[in-house]
Amino acid sequence: MARTTRRRALGTLAAALAAGLAAPQVAHAGGAKRGPGPLRRAHAHNDYEHPRPLFDALDQRFNSVEADIYLVNGDLLVAHDPVDLDPSRTLTSLYLDPLAALVRANHGSVYRGWRTPLQLLVDIKTDGAATYQELDRQLRRYGHLFTTYSRGRVHKGAVTAVVSGDRAARAPMEAQTVRSAFYDGRLTDLGSAAPASFIPLISDNWANNFTWLGSGPMPAAERARLRGIVGAAHKRGQRVRFWATPDVAGPERDAVWAELVAADVDHLNTDDLAGLRAFLETHDGTRDR
Repeated sequence: MARTTRRRALGTLAAALAAGLAAPQVAHAGGAKRGPGPLRRAHAHNDYEHPRPLFDALDQRFNSVEADIYLVNGDLLVAHDPVDLDPSRTLTSLYLDPLAALVRANHGSVYRGWRTPLQLLVDIKTDGAATYQELDRQLRRYGHLFTTYSRGRVHKGAVTAVVSGDRAARAPMEAQTVRSAFYDGRLTDLGSAAPASFIPLISDNWANNFTWLGSGPMPAAERARLRGIVGAAHKRGQRVRFWATPDVAGPERDAVWAELVAADVDHLNTDDLAGLRAFLETHDGTRDR
């Protein structure tokens, strides 16, 4: 099957499964006082490429998911590459509407009884300014579902949207006194004047900052650099994520993940949902409070 056709078939299947499976999951959650806690470090990279976007990650107790978006004919389509764009796979249908329904059923949270917001990392692939304007319009339709910034104060919601990707989104976001989303910074933003109320997350490419890929012990200088980055971010109330870390199952990946957990990196990036869940359940005792 051709790649585009396969992606569209998966998209149709994902939408059908999400619609069919959301209700049983919600009903089950409604019958329990408190469900299993989310794995706070677990971040689903390219979440939309799984058979059931969002729901596969939630079934594995992930607390952060990533969606790439394109502005096409006034709507936001979710895909990794332009060739995969499908008008039925929108941010609204794959993420916003299902999250709103889940939070309603769970009385105000994504994971029933666990109040820390789920992070929705939105990676903009088209012009940042124009795409963000449409994203802002869509997020505002959901009222108190999303964490908001209003005139100097952050008001926590069940979901926190963080905008990544095209850097042109920054200017219109900074100009707002009221926002339903926050900005994903880079290491160059660490220690800048921008506060955590605008940049709550610092993300960067692992391969551009570290040479170690899990073979043998981590060089002491690189371990010290990693911990220095995390310490500086945490002191400012910011979280840390690295993409392009090793993601092929094996001892090298486990070694990198172990160093990230030991350094208290906030989000571990993966396409292997079950693999990261198994690792964190064994190696990381932290859960969201």
